[in-house]
Amino acid sequence: MASFQVLGSHLEYRWIGPKPADAPTIVFLHEGLGCVGTWRGFPERLASATGCGALVYSRVGYGGSDSVIGKRPVRYMHDEALGVLPAVLEHFKLGKVVLFGHSDGASIALIHAGAHSGSVRALILEAPHVFVESVSIEGIERITADYETTRLRERLARHHGSNTDSMFRAWSDVWLRPEFRQWNIGEYLPAIECPVLAIQGEDDQYGTLEQVNAVVTKVRGPAETLILPRCGHSPHSERPDEVFQAAADFIRKTLDTG
Repeated sequence: MASFQVLGSHLEYRWIGPKPADAPTIVFLHEGLGCVGTWRGFPERLASATGCGALVYSRVGYGGSDSVIGKRPVRYMHDEALGVLPAVLEHFKLGKVVLFGHSDGASIALIHAGAHSGSVRALILEAPHVFVESVSIEGIERITADYETTRLRERLARHHGSNTDSMFRAWSDVWLRPEFRQWNIGEYLPAIECPVLAIQGEDDQYGTLEQVNAVVTKVRGPAETLILPRCGHSPHSERPDEVFQAAADFIRKTLDTG
């Protein structure tokens, strides 16, 4: 897997399709336990259908990127959105950008777009977190128990290797801290003027539809939703065809890529 260096850390990445000079770029931002590999073939499929390039990278502490050191701060998603992501976009000289974020990645996309109005052409948000709900904490408590008692660690290690334990502990620890209950990124939403597609499963174990409602009612730009019955926290994995079609249609319509 290729890597690049930004802000003193090496991050693994995969580039798909046309270069930035030739087409818009979809930047994929993974979930709290994800990385380049967990997207599987979805980025290739979407890039091919839309004529866009795609950048898929793993944040520090994930996949084959450098390891995380110490505990994550409560504002770790702010740090990614306001510090790391702008540096990544600058490194690859990306101008016409669509951010496709899943879970933590969707929150990072929202913060970035709200703080850098005009820098993003469109947002596709899967299972975004705008604020912390009881169901979020309960879901993370369950998966933390599963990490100790099931084969979850083994499955995660296929993607994260030596980063697995530090990655999982850093993520679960920050979400379960009492002070994280006050985390809220609603202040960034009114500044978002680009088109938004928000996607969520009705059976999402980490958030209710109130998260999507917060997005579509508070952003300034046009917003649409895809709500999927019998679907949990990872729509692009659980309902890939429906998510692919909605995302491809949204990108073509928004960017007029044909």
